[in-house]
Amino acid sequence: MRGLFRFFCVLGVLCGEFDCSDVAHAQSDGWQQAVGGYQFQFPRDHASHPDYKLEWWYYTGNLTAAGGRAFGYQVTFFRVGVEHTPKNPSRWAVRDLFMAHFALTDIGGGRFQFAELLNREGIGWAGAAVDRYRVWNEGWEAALDSEGKHRLHARQDGFAIDLRLEPGKPPVDHGANGVSQKGSAAGNASHYYSLTRMPTVGTLTVDGKSTEVRGLSWMDHEFGTSFLEPGQQGWNWLALQLDEGTELMLYEFRRTDGKRDPHSGGSLIDALGRRTELRSSDFTMVSGETWTSPRSGAVYPIGWTLRLPGYKMDLRITAAVAQQELVTARSAGVTYWEGAVLVEGTRNGRAVRGRGYLEMTGYAGTGMSTLLR
Repeated sequence: MRGLFRFFCVLGVLCGEFDCSDVAHAQSDGWQQAVGGYQFQFPRDHASHPDYKLEWWYYTGNLTAAGGRAFGYQVTFFRVGVEHTPKNPSRWAVRDLFMAHFALTDIGGGRFQFAELLNREGIGWAGAAVDRYRVWNEGWEAALDSEGKHRLHARQDGFAIDLRLEPGKPPVDHGANGVSQKGSAAGNASHYYSLTRMPTVGTLTVDGKSTEVRGLSWMDHEFGTSFLEPGQQGWNWLALQLDEGTELMLYEFRRTDGKRDPHSGGSLIDALGRRTELRSSDFTMVSGETWTSPRSGAVYPIGWTLRLPGYKMDLRITAAVAQQELVTARSAGVTYWEGAVLVEGTRNGRAVRGRGYLEMTGYAGTGMSTLLR
């Protein structure tokens, strides 16, 4: 994995816009930290927050076509601040870089496809509006339509999505006092909210052939300036939608010594959209089956047992397809596993099922704390 510092420098040399020796200093100047007391307002906060250095809009979902053919998808837009207030007034000055990842899992066919984009704002190649919700990178786009529904478009090399997402339940913010704290130091945090159950319809294209699909999606939007601290190697993150109407978002930070970081946590959202904060002591995640990537050599746990004793919940999480690794050599330089998962288990002694998404970082290359601080 290549660090973001190297990534910035390579791009700068190619474009002739800035001196690499200034990048580290530029990244530390003028950016706002995520601190307590933030009050979310919608739809305002769907839009971009350019005073923070790091921001992403994350969509994942499980969709079904006629006849029961199942798919998973991921579309993510990233904004990474380079220089808060460029000295060069040219519109070609690099204030922000914009990356995007698009992945499609054909569960029945056991196939995974992935594409990535990297651009600067320049003359409209990529960007994120501040006065309304619209983020784009070339022809890929996420936006709100006139009815307040989310529209997603992405197309690359014969596979594509064109989806319309209802908001579903109201947004829920994670953490406490408007802040999802990722480390001990003030500011090593983010403002983080989710739309956890979004009814979704549209079309999906595989090998140039389109089919109508429907299902459920999940949206995460997160923004801050410094997230992780030294020793935080990576994370295991889950977004689960149970058939009985409950959702779970959990993240487990892994430290370089192999121990779980105490800043791990998450949220439990009930059928009425009410959120309960979960702390590290509220749940356990025990890894099971693994898959070894032939490309990166990383060994990923693709089977997990999740227990929340205080909520009488015992779940088994299984990857829908083993190979769902993204090697983003042309954009972020990060190698990670993100993909559709199947859920089954018990809650209060009753059988439950569901679907969701699992993300695992820090299993290959440089630790994530090097990139996100």
